[in-house]
Amino acid sequence: MIVLDDKKSWLRTLYAWKGTALQRSWKRVAFTTTSSMVITYVDLGQGGRWTFHEDLTIVPFSLVAVALGIFLGFRNNTSYDRFWEGRKLWGAMVNTTRSVTRQILTLIGPIQKKFEGKLTDGIRSYYYGELPTAAERLDDPELEEILQFHREMVYRVAAYAHAVRLHLRDQRDLTELRRLLPDDEVDQLLDERNPPNAILQTLGDRFREAWLRGWIHSHHLVVLEGSLTDFSNIQGGCERIKNTPIPFSYSVLTHRIVALYCTALPFGIVNQTEWFTPLVVAIISYAFFGLDAVGSEIDDPFGTDPNDLPLLSITTMIEGNLRQRIGDEDLPAPIQPVDGVLQ
Repeated sequence: MIVLDDKKSWLRTLYAWKGTALQRSWKRVAFTTTSSMVITYVDLGQGGRWTFHEDLTIVPFSLVAVALGIFLGFRNNTSYDRFWEGRKLWGAMVNTTRSVTRQILTLIGPIQKKFEGKLTDGIRSYYYGELPTAAERLDDPELEEILQFHREMVYRVAAYAHAVRLHLRDQRDLTELRRLLPDDEVDQLLDERNPPNAILQTLGDRFREAWLRGWIHSHHLVVLEGSLTDFSNIQGGCERIKNTPIPFSYSVLTHRIVALYCTALPFGIVNQTEWFTPLVVAIISYAFFGLDAVGSEIDDPFGTDPNDLPLLSITTMIEGNLRQRIGDEDLPAPIQPVDGVLQ
């Protein structure tokens, strides 16, 4: 995603190149402008010998331009809706990971009356520095096991967010998950068609094991399972956007109409604009080719193009937020923009 610098001047923004529509469409604009130069020279530079039909005016091109503008606007609105829905889904991912982490730290622990709240106080002291005497008078060996379970599950939630990002970007290298998951589990994920879904299954299995051990109340198990369902819905929404692009015939029709209009435009305006025809064609073709390019670029918001969503930055932030809740200090550094682009 392009990160705007508030200190960048208006003039520098005007002449920006990276991530702009011109970066994708300049060859098309150059072709139509060059062809319009040839047409203008043939029509005006040969003493009228090759003058095109005088009845061919700008009127039909004006009518087509209105319809084409509406058509491109509708397509770009559709593309932006997909982009914005993807951002909302990842906003929901951030919120759900935080909620699940809070549930893990507050709802998972022994529920037998014999503990009389001591173990819960000891866990709170471990994470938040509260009730320091509680940890001192707590001598139950189960405390360390529960704390380890908390850490394992929080790490697995963070790994899930990273796995969804890699899955949406068709990246099969899961090396970065090894700092959050056991090596044997990561090796098993390499054989999975949908690694994040496999991580969700493991989360559900581990929650059930904790319930069987008496660490989770039956009512709380339903809450945790509901959060896993929220994860599935978020991931499914992202996969729907990725796997269902704008229909191919619709995109082809847009590309063809824009190309045909910009190529034929010099024939309709050369009698009115004369030697200024190439300049007029360059401006109009930049507008139409640019709108066409923008719609194509944001069609899939989960890629690595400069204007796609910064999923690496989001998942790194998620990992840092979650691990801080369990007292980790070696947190991943926030991702910084590289040449104005945040991945």
